[in-house]
Amino acid sequence: MKKGIIFIALIISLASCSKDTATVNSNNTPVSSVTVNNFAADTIIGLTPQGIPFGAGKYSFYSLETNKSVPSSDSATTKWDLGFRGTSIIINGGNSGPGMGSGFVFVGLYNNLSTIPADSTFKVDNAPTSYAITAGSNRGWFVYDAINNLVNPIPGRVLVIRTASGKYAKVEILSYYKGGVTPPASASDAIKLNEQRYYTFRFTYQPNGTKNF
Repeated sequence: MKKGIIFIALIISLASCSKDTATVNSNNTPVSSVTVNNFAADTIIGLTPQGIPFGAGKYSFYSLETNKSVPSSDSATTKWDLGFRGTSIIINGGNSGPGMGSGFVFVGLYNNLSTIPADSTFKVDNAPTSYAITAGSNRGWFVYDAINNLVNPIPGRVLVIRTASGKYAKVEILSYYKGGVTPPASASDAIKLNEQRYYTFRFTYQPNGTKNF
């Protein structure tokens, strides 16, 4: 019990957020772009005998609607929208949660996505075979540099999300490392391990239920 409380407290203490810009959509509803820093996502706690890093195997949950981290004790509720574990991102819908969540990866610039295209196909999580946010290197939001052992977001990839309550948001992963800075290729393996799985991401949430940002 104490370990669970410490884990939740660590997530909350490591994550911070700030409002960036405010825009007005076609319905004259102001929406803000918010940046979340250092959101811990099942950080590395050890290595297997084969040298493979591993975490606790638990997702960290976030609500786009309230702009807050959500404790794992609420994982079976609709209080969260996204779950992060390593490079995997789940949405509160399908078999990942009881919400109305779904989504897809949009190819284009975050700032240029002012309206979700009418012909968009929203997918739901169907673990373990498929996820709305496609898992794996160069398939969804990131590419893995095996030579330098680094994870980098792919420019021009935006996660379009239908939230647990059926509203809409757009999300861009900016960094996978603590402080929002990817370690240089010359950094030690220890740095690359200890500083990974701390997301910096920005999002815009539309509270009025439309697909306009």
